Amino acid sequence: MNHTTLNRAQQRARALDARELHQMHDLLTIYNGMVVTLAAAFMSITQLKIIQTFNARAFLEQLTLVPLPPLSGFLLSVAAFLALAGIGWLYREGTLPPTLRYACLSLEIVLCVVIMRSLNLAYDGIVLLVVADLLHRYSGRHQLFLLTVAMLGLYAIVDYNIVSLEHHVSPFDAYAAYYAAGPRAWILTLHNGFVSLNLILFVFYLTLLIRQNHQEKQRIASLNAQLEEANTRLRAYAIEAESMAETRERNRLAREIHDTLGHALTGIAAGLDATSFLIDIAPDKAKEQLVKIKATALRGLKDVRRSVKKLRPDDLEHLSLREAIERMIDDFSTSTGMKIDLTVLQWPERLRPDQEEVLYRVVQEGMTNARRHGHAEHLKITVGVRRGIIYLLLADDGQGADIAKLQKGFGLRHMQERLALLHGKLRYWSDSGFTLEAIVPENEEASNFL
Repeated sequence: MNHTTLNRAQQRARALDARELHQMHDLLTIYNGMVVTLAAAFMSITQLKIIQTFNARAFLEQLTLVPLPPLSGFLLSVAAFLALAGIGWLYREGTLPPTLRYACLSLEIVLCVVIMRSLNLAYDGIVLLVVADLLHRYSGRHQLFLLTVAMLGLYAIVDYNIVSLEHHVSPFDAYAAYYAAGPRAWILTLHNGFVSLNLILFVFYLTLLIRQNHQEKQRIASLNAQLEEANTRLRAYAIEAESMAETRERNRLAREIHDTLGHALTGIAAGLDATSFLIDIAPDKAKEQLVKIKATALRGLKDVRRSVKKLRPDDLEHLSLREAIERMIDDFSTSTGMKIDLTVLQWPERLRPDQEEVLYRVVQEGMTNARRHGHAEHLKITVGVRRGIIYLLLADDGQGADIAKLQKGFGLRHMQERLALLHGKLRYWSDSGFTLEAIVPENEEASNFL
């Protein structure tokens, strides 16, 4: 399973756990709302019956707290609980800004006290709902301290039941005592059942909350492991990319120096051969030849320097590609005595700098190889474009080569590498001489035709 699938599975599991936790919280809220409503209704109805039977004095003597009027107590309990549930809903929806968390925390505690006071402390399960809210939503640097203070405060208020043991009666028992033994037993059983069930729901809620927190920690640990793995791969990729960049740069510089220096030296060597024959029979012609050879040497030296500086050939910096090639042909033909014809069927337009440089170097390498290896006297260069494909053909009348036994040297190998970077191809064959064909797509769409 890849990281993407794993992350999606974790996200789905996290969403499912969060939905279960929210549903459990809603169930706890609904249940407490039902219990509060039933308890308030029971106590209000019981108070009305006590008042109607004129037993109010005897009833009040059993209480340490004076109860609210029946209708007021019922309405206050229900209204306070609805307000408490509304604050809980706002928390779950995340609509409250962080600055209101402390205010809402205090308001929940106040509403909890109001509910228990309106019920004459007959039901303290509402405290667990407030604690569940605090555990589920509140987070921060002082979370543990605030939760501890809030829970101790709430249970100190609820601790009335312990104090009331001195009188051997609890408030709810006083209300239940109004009824006969049979109904009273059912009422007390239901009351205890409601309290026990609320505790069970709260424990189940805590179980879901603990499981969610545990799974969240596992998810964070898994994400940290994935991040560490990604960082390791990224570091390895960076090292590999740096090494590849260095290799490419070394190859580029090697090609540049080979193209410029090799081309210039080939022209100079051929020119000097011709000069050695002219120096005795035509000294003036030999001097002219030496001047041209010097110019070729200086231009080659300049090209070498610019290649080392990672720049294009000097002629391409100042001339168009066609003008640069024509000038290079003229200089090479003059210095070597080899006849070179340039035929343009269609000249490519809007070439990128890298395409211009590769075409320039192919012509340069082709002329150099024709003279150095083929000892050619005539070279024909043809340029054309068809369906977005640039064709460059160099055919000489030299010695040729056995293609089956031909071992590609530095020049041919790097011409192929240059062309491959442009999604182009290099083909060559030997018939009467040696023919070299370079094919370069003008754009990415044209490369589909190759």
